Amino acid sequence: MTQNFKSVAVIGAGTMGSGIATVAARGGYQTIINDVTEERVQRGIDTVTGFLRKSVKLGRLSAEQGETAISQLVGSTELKDLADCGVVIEAVFEDVKVKQELFRELDGIVSDRTLLHTNTSTLSVTGIAAGSRLPERVVGTHYCNPAPLMKLVEVAAGRHTADWALEASRDFLESVGKTTVTTKDRPGFIVNRFLIPWENNCIRALENGLGTKESIDLAVTGALGHPMGPFRLLDIIGLDIHQQVALRLYEQLREPRFAPPPMVDRMVAAGDLGRKTGRGFYTYDDTRLFGS
Repeated sequence: MTQNFKSVAVIGAGTMGSGIATVAARGGYQTIINDVTEERVQRGIDTVTGFLRKSVKLGRLSAEQGETAISQLVGSTELKDLADCGVVIEAVFEDVKVKQELFRELDGIVSDRTLLHTNTSTLSVTGIAAGSRLPERVVGTHYCNPAPLMKLVEVAAGRHTADWALEASRDFLESVGKTTVTTKDRPGFIVNRFLIPWENNCIRALENGLGTKESIDLAVTGALGHPMGPFRLLDIIGLDIHQQVALRLYEQLREPRFAPPPMVDRMVAAGDLGRKTGRGFYTYDDTRLFGS
């Protein structure tokens, strides 16, 4: 089945949605950022624009490439604006019913050939796809965070996902410079099965005085070769997001290593969510999600 990827929509303008929109616009696609309010949409556009302009400043994009990508951005609060999109990527709240209802609405708007991608890694792709009358075109595509910087995307098929949808999804992801790995439709996929317990262990190490946040981050980047330490990464992801993902995995797998440590609960209660609130494990003057 021939796919038209000329226009891409990202539903949800939060941390992950803005990151995915950055990837799509930078990859040369007209990119619609959709959310429920104009304020959220504009915040998402500002986040993407800020990242792209910073990429130009750092020499990662030419000035022409940066401005071309920015010109591809379109804001929307109406799902009907997504009618001509070849790929629609949902990055909304992690709730099966919310995602099912969204795909149910999209069925009456987009073409039957439009790919529906869900960015979940904790919920069942099969369960989410059940909301669509065409579950064969629903694919799990989990972008590693931060999406504009990390190359990997996990691809998972639901029970009824068609081969053509998987192939077309991989083609799209490769066209925006991503490397894909195929995984089963299981809680956490590959990355979060490893990442969440590891992040929890780093937080517990900090709680227990094994090191400071700075020394643990330095140990991880200096000895393990990670591009950033766990606490810098958690501040970008958001402590609230980490808490939600960890709790969902714990609820499904019932393994203590997935349960978020008490420090996470205290930070979320205090509103210290990371870069987006100006304070998490570190403090930030620049609250742009992908700032330095």
